[in-house]
Amino acid sequence: MEKVYIGKVVNTHGIKGEIRILSNFEFKDKAFKVGTNLYIKDEVHQIKSYRTHKNYDMITIGNYTNINEVLYLLKEDVYKDKEELNLSGNEILDSELLNYKVIDKNKKSGIIKEIFLASSKNKIMRVLFDKEVLIPMNSPMIKNINKDKKIVEVELIDGMI
Repeated sequence: MEKVYIGKVVNTHGIKGEIRILSNFEFKDKAFKVGTNLYIKDEVHQIKSYRTHKNYDMITIGNYTNINEVLYLLKEDVYKDKEELNLSGNEILDSELLNYKVIDKNKKSGIIKEIFLASSKNKIMRVLFDKEVLIPMNSPMIKNINKDKKIVEVELIDGMI
């Protein structure tokens, strides 16, 4: 079983045992599906309810119905079994893209070193060519991602590298 980092328990909400999770995971609709499992403190917890509130993902788990029952989970990391995400063929996790080879139209190559959020919806790839280049993930510069060969084909603007 391969565990994937989903987020962190940052607080509780209310007195009925609801947990507040801070997450920027790209497939929240699959990760927080009611009836599936999450792993917190190496324990399996089934999701009983899910909703969003401001920038947080709010869940109730197991048979916990009281704030005192979930306090021990505060500040803990939340994981999901990768198999349970049921990703389709063209969906790929950001963490899997790390160390993929990036090839430009001019046949220059680089390596993806980091993927981070620039804003709530815009992800940026930090790619190391001869110099460091930042490429937006939702940009038309990204032409193809080949999971089998671990290659990302890009068409960068002249002068970027």
